[in-house]
Amino acid sequence: MKPIIRNLISVIRRFKLAAALNILGLSVAFAAFIIIMVQVDYDFSFDKCHKDYDKIFRLEISYPNITRAVICRPFAEHFFVSSPHILAGALTQSFEDRTAFYVENDGVRHFYEETALTVSSGFADVFTFDFVEGSKYALKIPNMVAIPLSLSRKLFGNEPAVGKHLGNFAAVGAVYRDFPANTIVKNHIYRPMPENENLDGWNNNNYHVYIRVNHPSNAPLLLGNLERIMEDDKSIFGGQEIRWLGENMSLRLTALPEIHFTTDVAFDNTPKASKQILLILFTIAIIIVVIAAINFINFSTALTPVRVKSINTKHILGASRNMIRLSLVFEAIFICLLSYIFALWLVLAFQNTPLATLVDTELSLAANPLIVVIAVLIALLVGILAGVYPAFKMTSFEPALALKGSFGLSPKGKNLRNAMIGVQYIASLALITGAWFMYLQNNFMKHGPLGYDKDNLIVTNISTIYDSKDAFVNQIKAYPEIEDVTFSQFLLSSRDQYSGWGRSYKGENLSFQCLPVHYTFLQVMGIEISEGRNFRQEDGHDFSTSAFIFNETARQRYHLELNTSLDRGGEIVGFMPDVKFASFRSAVEPMAFYVFYEYRTNFAHIRLNAGADKRAAISHINSTLAEFDADHQFNLTFYDEVISKSYEKEGSLSSLISIFSILAIFISIVGVFGLVVFDSECRRKEIGIRKVHGATTLSIIVMFNKAYFKILAVCFVIAAPLAWYAVSRWLENFAYKTPMYWWVYLLAFVAVSAITVCTVTFQNWKAANDDPVKSLKSE
Repeated sequence: MKPIIRNLISVIRRFKLAAALNILGLSVAFAAFIIIMVQVDYDFSFDKCHKDYDKIFRLEISYPNITRAVICRPFAEHFFVSSPHILAGALTQSFEDRTAFYVENDGVRHFYEETALTVSSGFADVFTFDFVEGSKYALKIPNMVAIPLSLSRKLFGNEPAVGKHLGNFAAVGAVYRDFPANTIVKNHIYRPMPENENLDGWNNNNYHVYIRVNHPSNAPLLLGNLERIMEDDKSIFGGQEIRWLGENMSLRLTALPEIHFTTDVAFDNTPKASKQILLILFTIAIIIVVIAAINFINFSTALTPVRVKSINTKHILGASRNMIRLSLVFEAIFICLLSYIFALWLVLAFQNTPLATLVDTELSLAANPLIVVIAVLIALLVGILAGVYPAFKMTSFEPALALKGSFGLSPKGKNLRNAMIGVQYIASLALITGAWFMYLQNNFMKHGPLGYDKDNLIVTNISTIYDSKDAFVNQIKAYPEIEDVTFSQFLLSSRDQYSGWGRSYKGENLSFQCLPVHYTFLQVMGIEISEGRNFRQEDGHDFSTSAFIFNETARQRYHLELNTSLDRGGEIVGFMPDVKFASFRSAVEPMAFYVFYEYRTNFAHIRLNAGADKRAAISHINSTLAEFDADHQFNLTFYDEVISKSYEKEGSLSSLISIFSILAIFISIVGVFGLVVFDSECRRKEIGIRKVHGATTLSIIVMFNKAYFKILAVCFVIAAPLAWYAVSRWLENFAYKTPMYWWVYLLAFVAVSAITVCTVTFQNWKAANDDPVKSLKSE
């Protein structure tokens, strides 16, 4: 073993550049593999923190034009008792809200605002809570809430929280241990749903419905069983005329781990990921490691002309070929393990940079032990596989022939190396193309037409000063550079779906998304009225004067008419074009803006004059807000940031793919460099002969570049359709998408060609300018 180690140290000292490039390429590859796999594992293990997660399902309802994740409560309650296979059922309101409260300590009130969600009493029976104080029964008691342990520490330190009051909001009934980030059950304040809330609200489709079954195989039986119950006795469903599994409606159950990847459901605000994107990320991780391994083989093979004499000299002096091969394989394994150690350092360094925010989970090695172990096994495998071929290659020549130095490139070996560099080219071309289209799609979503004016617009939450909003408006508008102020319950384009309403209109059931707003909202946001009138100040003072303005999609689908009313009140006063009220992931669905005095509008929209001093305006707004509520921390945001945040997930994954695509391309170019080194070393005699016969340096460089250009052209023909297929599949996740521009493929080809030409020219310049007599003598 000692001779092997001494030989390894000697090789590293002698071939510093090759060793350094090998270690750099492998380290980057292993680090990229670890980081990518942490993200992939995060998404594929989503919701698997719950006990028997495979027994939990969400109920969804499908119509001809839409599938929804929201269902009315009476239907859900009947479904819960329709089969003994259902062990527990739970409902949650479709949207959480921000709740303001205070905690009193030594007579001093400290104000907070946290996210709260209303859930039914069975919520803790369906999902797995770990209560550190109190129990799940707190969700059955009115005016009691369950809070996460992190919030308990924030509010009360290490003191017990149960029994303490959150202002005039509720009392703490239980404290649960925080859930990990990768679950749809968030660390909210959970408050119990009133027992009689919408028990007869057959048209109030505003609840998410979950069940736990006794065995996953029984889930498909539940819907058929419910169908039979409905056919036998419709009276238990309130006499509702529901056509089961027919032209109007059907139900489906989605397994809990699949909800994270289900994107064809409306009114679903759970975190989403694309299996296609994760597959792309996983593929990139494998490609990077494969490319690094290919480079390792190329580098080792490129050293053959300068190492083969010394290796075979040892063989002549008595060393067995097996011992020499073992030492060469050991070299490869050692370099891979050394690279793995550097890779761990790169991962630790990465998590302390702003780029770490691109990954949804923590990158600490202790939090991902399985991935760390898999990575070291891959490092060992790469070392073995990448070491065996060069080891046999360098010891395959007859000693006398090797010492004489008269060996050349075999056609078989040349084809193998061309195939390896071809893999790298195909990967580089496909990755550049995919990364560029992802950038174009994200840019399209952030800057595409929305149907309203988002420029010079600032938004802030005003839930704690809602009752003083009129005084707030007067004081804000006194500032000369503020043009106007309005309010809404939700932020446009910040979600995939909003609150779903069901109404009847001329005997037909309507389903639409409704956004309660202030009567000045459309005017301030620059939304045009295509027919009818805008909202007025007198609208919505009571139920009889509430007003709707529908979009064109709703108008055409339901044949709506001006100055008519819906069954439960609310006059249709106008129509507007189809604004992009939801994200670009979703097609425009029927929606309406609604004015009614009882709906709290939680967000203020403050429009600045063109050319206004934004810093001074923000300072004025902050000081005004502080006058109304000095204890609350308001977050002022420009609307551009709201739009960007809506596509944060896509942006992060796109950036990750772009970064690692660049790394893969870098490693590929290093591989090209290694192959060029091999070619220039083994073709020195040919170069010398060509020089003697009058060839110029330029002609020799062109000769080498033409050889690589031919390989690149063939690889482009293969890579372009592969990239097109992958990108087109990914774009299926969006209702509105960027065109598949032809010039992106050309740009990828030109980029890789330019890098290759520079690399080949740089490496062969020296060989082409060497004294040909010296090259011929050495051969």
